[in-house]
Amino acid sequence: MQKNSHFRNILELNFAMLLISTSGALGRYIEMPVPVIICFRAIIAAILLFVFCRWKGISFRTGSKDRLTIILGGILMGLHWITYFYALKLSNVAIGMLSIFTYPVITALLEPILLKTKFQKIHLLLGILVLIGIYFLVPDLDFSNSYTKAVILGIISALCYSIRNIIMKTKVGEYNGSVLMWYQLVVISIFLFPFLFIMESSGIKDQWIPTLVLALLTTAIGHTLFLASFKRFSITTASIISSVQPVYGIIIGILFLGEIPILSTIIGGVLILTSVVVESIRTYR
Repeated sequence: MQKNSHFRNILELNFAMLLISTSGALGRYIEMPVPVIICFRAIIAAILLFVFCRWKGISFRTGSKDRLTIILGGILMGLHWITYFYALKLSNVAIGMLSIFTYPVITALLEPILLKTKFQKIHLLLGILVLIGIYFLVPDLDFSNSYTKAVILGIISALCYSIRNIIMKTKVGEYNGSVLMWYQLVVISIFLFPFLFIMESSGIKDQWIPTLVLALLTTAIGHTLFLASFKRFSITTASIISSVQPVYGIIIGILFLGEIPILSTIIGGVLILTSVVVESIRTYR
């Protein structure tokens, strides 16, 4: 029974990754300034999650000692999304998504320090395997073009995401994942709301369907499921399993944007999937 439950947890986490991976293609497809996209994404997702929590009768109460952590989590999540979407705009789905996947390695190194957990050498080895996979996916970086800027932004995005996941790990046992995600979305919405008036935001009239998909599937459902997975996995385990995300994202990019990967991309994808399978089997046992 326990093994069946663990297998279901692995499937749920992979489903969350599939939903989140739609962000790559949607980030490339939606033609609005990045802060405007993220603001609309946060506002719509916050409304959807609020309705869901009210429907389920989930309490929005938080302890005063936890509010600063939740607000910080929202700021880090907003920075993660903004830098990630700029990386997508400067490059393509493959480079944009894969550059942020330095975050499992960052997490593996930071989690034992910040949460005082035991350092596991296998996580470092699997993180290195992921990095080798990313090297094959993006082997010919020219450090004078926009792709280099995209990778730098992607690494900054990865750092923000890693720290956010680690600090939220300490709260998922106390609060519902949907509520935590809702508060973070409210923080992002408040900080980015002025950009709706500073930057061109009228494009939402023509882009509301993909923006709604980004808010509902990618954000409200995908990120909430991922946050909920922290109750069942360590942050590092969840991060390494989530390395399948770029593979899903590249497949979606092929189907909807016609961005066909080259052979080295396929090799990199196989290496990343290998690390996902190894970690899944390791935690299953």
